[in-house]
Amino acid sequence: MPAKRAVDLAGSLTLLLLLSPLLLAAATAVALTSPGPVLIRRDRTGLGGKTFALLTFRTLMLSTWPDEQPCRTPVGQLLRRHFIDDLPQLFNVVRGEMSLVGPRALPPRETAGAADAAGPLGGADRARLFVRPGITGLWQVSGRSELPWEEMAVLDLHYVEQHWLGLDLLILARTLRAVIAGRPPVRLT
Repeated sequence: MPAKRAVDLAGSLTLLLLLSPLLLAAATAVALTSPGPVLIRRDRTGLGGKTFALLTFRTLMLSTWPDEQPCRTPVGQLLRRHFIDDLPQLFNVVRGEMSLVGPRALPPRETAGAADAAGPLGGADRARLFVRPGITGLWQVSGRSELPWEEMAVLDLHYVEQHWLGLDLLILARTLRAVIAGRPPVRLT
């Protein structure tokens, strides 16, 4: 879909330009308030089953003891509340690894074998390999953490089967509302 890629590229470059002061402030805050890398890279499966490094700002303290539970930094709490921790994924969109809107980017272990056999989600595993994962999507604007995992997978599959530019624009508008409202704080125990 050349139109979707054009919207992704134009949108992500525009957002990177407009949000560059916020990105710089967030990176500085992460670097100054806790030791460790500013960005975290997580392996995810993208279009065609290709693995890529999904970028996010670090929001957790790095544990020095193997049995220590991770805890969210004060800056990390703020970044997570307003989805600022996900903004580095705009670079993934520019590189063509992700889309602004799409299904969740899953770790390779959750999509392993999806191209060959029906995984735990059946057709949803295979279907998601035909589109780029998104920074936002139907599940993100439909209750996010309140939804059971199976329902999130159904929403991802619905998006893969029904996606069109109008739906993407609607999801982006709903995402903007969610970002402004923020998400409830999640406490790690």
